[in-house]
Amino acid sequence: MDVEIIDHITLRPIEISDVDDFMVWATDENVSRFCTWDTYTSKPQAFEFINNIAIPHPWFRVICINNRAIGSISITPHSGVDSCRAELGYVLAQKYWGKGIVTRAVKMVTSAVFSEFPYLERLEALVDVDNKGSQRVLEKAGFLREGILRKYIILKGKSRDIVIFSFLSTDSLRS
Repeated sequence: MDVEIIDHITLRPIEISDVDDFMVWATDENVSRFCTWDTYTSKPQAFEFINNIAIPHPWFRVICINNRAIGSISITPHSGVDSCRAELGYVLAQKYWGKGIVTRAVKMVTSAVFSEFPYLERLEALVDVDNKGSQRVLEKAGFLREGILRKYIILKGKSRDIVIFSFLSTDSLRS
């Protein structure tokens, strides 16, 4: 069944009509545990995020099965002296964890990002040291684990160590 699911994954821009699907993962404390955002508590809060942040974002997509949003993935390009790099972020509804869905979505994005943003040379992802599942996703997608950034971010009120991963425009995708 997992192979069948993976074959039907699509990515598309988020729409306001995705709000109910968005609420499934955004209100789940297990999902938001390692995210920089706090768990959502209301639909108006979700509408505000979708309208004011996700839709105008330079590259924010929902991960879909049968056009139903089950998570999201984004690329945030840096500007100025950092314009050669962008940051990858993703989240997935808990019931879909462990099925290879995010790994597939990351591979889809990685294969397209350098042609969509031709000035990029580096795609990077920052992952909490305790988020082993997300680290496995990136490793399976061909990202290189570069090291640990100690006490790099304040997450949910505590300073946290972060593992940094990268994929360069000259790297090869794993099949």
